[in-house]
Amino acid sequence: MSSEYSPTAPRSAPPPNDLRPAALDDVDQILVDALRRDARMPNNALAALAGIAPSTALGRVRSLIERGVIRGFHADIDPRALGRGLEALISVRLQAHARKHEAFTRRIAKLQEVVDIYFIAGANDYLLHIAVLDAHSLRDFVIEHLGADPEVAGTETTLIFEHLRPRP
Repeated sequence: MSSEYSPTAPRSAPPPNDLRPAALDDVDQILVDALRRDARMPNNALAALAGIAPSTALGRVRSLIERGVIRGFHADIDPRALGRGLEALISVRLQAHARKHEAFTRRIAKLQEVVDIYFIAGANDYLLHIAVLDAHSLRDFVIEHLGADPEVAGTETTLIFEHLRPRP
């Protein structure tokens, strides 16, 4: 896969070094706000909300996807409904010599316990949001997947009592 960017080639997400903010007009902003509130909103409802034709709304949403403004549509799954009643945030600090961040991310992303991965600045390198069955499962996750990794210098675990999300 080529890392070169062609302005005419369709793409699903901007290249990692493309830091230009997307130019959104008022209609784009209405569509983005509506889809943030309800990613399953039907196209005709989006069009009515934005005051445009359904075909125009569909084209606008497709453009937002191609430009990388909309990265995807996701279901918000409650881990407790899947038998994972304990959630935690784990700060991970890699060894100073470990420069294989992509390899670490790929390994961790394959684990079913991992909900989200954040590559962060500061004293730690990553923040992992995980969901597991219980405290024993959390201990096993930390020991088997983080403690056994020679690139991991240290971890700090914070339990999540309740995952609150702002709702419009």
